[in-house]
Amino acid sequence: MEFDFSPLLMNWRFLGNGVIVTILLSIVSAVGATMLGGTIGLARAYGPRWVTVPLAFYVDTMRAIPVLVVLIWTYFAFPLVAGITLPHFAAASLALILHIAAYVSEIVRSGVGSVRPGQTRAGLALGMSKAQVVRKIVLPQAIVRVLPAYGSILSITIKDTAIATVIAVPEFMHQSETIASQSLRPMEVFTTAMVIYFLLLFPVTRGVDRIYRRVAHLGRS
Repeated sequence: MEFDFSPLLMNWRFLGNGVIVTILLSIVSAVGATMLGGTIGLARAYGPRWVTVPLAFYVDTMRAIPVLVVLIWTYFAFPLVAGITLPHFAAASLALILHIAAYVSEIVRSGVGSVRPGQTRAGLALGMSKAQVVRKIVLPQAIVRVLPAYGSILSITIKDTAIATVIAVPEFMHQSETIASQSLRPMEVFTTAMVIYFLLLFPVTRGVDRIYRRVAHLGRS
């Protein structure tokens, strides 16, 4: 079997633009999911029941529905419900944020719950408010403890951007499919795609692991 990578070389700018869109979509989704998921996790850990019950329903729902279904609903059904048509990139970002935030919230909630209750009681006994205890005692330890799991979430976020191709977001997978269909060289194109995704993901996962090894002692109590 002969390999021909010339279609990739001739269209490297086209693929490069796809990589840039993938990176931007990953950053927007990761930041949005971290903020939303962190808020939900803390609300479930410390909020009243009338807040925790609907949030628990949201988390269970998002974890039970495939991200592809969330994406398609966001792009095709949400405009009918809300009367707002979302651009391709915005729809993909919103779907990924809503889906991934559910997992982030559980990571945050487990991290907060792993801090011994005695530390909270000690902080309150010293005259600190509950908010101060959470901010100065619980969160610094919890953040360190959840870093390995959070690294996995980041890698999943980057990989999940590939599903945005179904609504024609010009990310890397969509551009790769376009070249593969035009050049009739799927082996070369998708093998290259695998390598590119690895090059995007490997520094992220290794970087988070390296940070965790350096700060792991701060999460011990």
